[in-house]
Amino acid sequence: MTAKSWFIALAALLAVAAGSYLGFLALRPEPLPEGFVYGNGHIEGTEVRVAAELPGRVVDNRMVEGQPVRRGDELITLDALATAESLRASEAEREALVQELAALEPQLANWRHHGDNAARELARLKDLRARGLATPQQLELAGNALSEAEGHARHLAASVESLKAKRAAADAQVAQSRDRLGKVSVRAPQDGTLLVKAVEAGEYVQPGQAVAILVDMARLELTVFVSARDLGRIAVGQEARVRVDAFPERYHAARVARIAAQAQFTPRDIHLPEERARMVYGVTLALANPDGRLKPGMPADAWLRWTSGAAWPDRLPVPAE
Repeated sequence: MTAKSWFIALAALLAVAAGSYLGFLALRPEPLPEGFVYGNGHIEGTEVRVAAELPGRVVDNRMVEGQPVRRGDELITLDALATAESLRASEAEREALVQELAALEPQLANWRHHGDNAARELARLKDLRARGLATPQQLELAGNALSEAEGHARHLAASVESLKAKRAAADAQVAQSRDRLGKVSVRAPQDGTLLVKAVEAGEYVQPGQAVAILVDMARLELTVFVSARDLGRIAVGQEARVRVDAFPERYHAARVARIAAQAQFTPRDIHLPEERARMVYGVTLALANPDGRLKPGMPADAWLRWTSGAAWPDRLPVPAE
C-alpha cells in the first residue's frame, strides 16, 4: 500500500472517530446541575369516598365525572317514601302523647288543689275536736277525703311522668327520622373534583356503599424516591419543580411536604457501602395546581433544590441512570 493510501485510510479512521465522539457528546444526557436532586413518580390526590348512610334506590343522579363540586352539592337522591312515612308516624305518635299529657296535667293540678283543701279542713276539724266542737265522724270523713285526693294526685303524677318520658323518647325519634330524611340526599362533604361516579339512577345502594370518589385537585402530591446518600440534603419546606409529559415546557412549583422515616428498599443484609447506597426513601412533594392542569395518575419528573443559593436553570435535565 502506498503512503497516499495509508494517509487516506488514517484520515477516514480519524473522521469516523471524531464523528463517533461528537455523536456521543450530542446524545449524552446533560448532567444534573449542582445543588439539585432528581426524582420521578406519579401524581396522586387524596381521594374521598362518599358513601350512602341509608339503604334505598337512587331516584336522581346529578354526578358527572371530571366536574368540580362544592361542599354541600347534591350528588344523588334516594327514594324517600319509607323514610318520610317513618317521620309522619313518629310525629303522629308524639302528637298523641302531647294531647294525652295536656289532658292529664290539669287533672293533676285539680286533685292537688283538692288535697290542699282537704288537709286544711282536717286540721280545722282536729282543732275543733280538741275543744269538743267536732265529732269523730267528721274527722273520719275529712281524713278519707284527704287520702282520696292524695291517692288520685299520686296516680296522676306517675302517669304524667311516664307520659313525659314517652314524649322525650318520641321527640328523639322524630329528630332521628328527620335526620334520616335529610340523608336521602347524599351531598359532597368538601370541595373537589368528581373522580368516579360509582352508581347510576335506578340502582339500589346499601349503607356504607361508596357512591362517588372525590379528589381535591388543588392539593395534589408527588412522591419521589431519593437515595440514602441524597437524603441528608433534603429538608421539609425546600423548593422543587415538577414537569409532566402533557406540558413539557412548563415547570410547576412544589415544596417538600414529608420525608419517609424508613427506607422503601433495603438489601436483606447490609455489609458494604454500595449496598447502603441502594436504599431509597420516599419524599412527598406538595404541588401547586391553581389552574387544575395537573391530574392524578400523571407521570412526572421532579427536581429538588437542596442548595438555597442555587439558581433555577431555564431547562432542567433528566439525568442518566
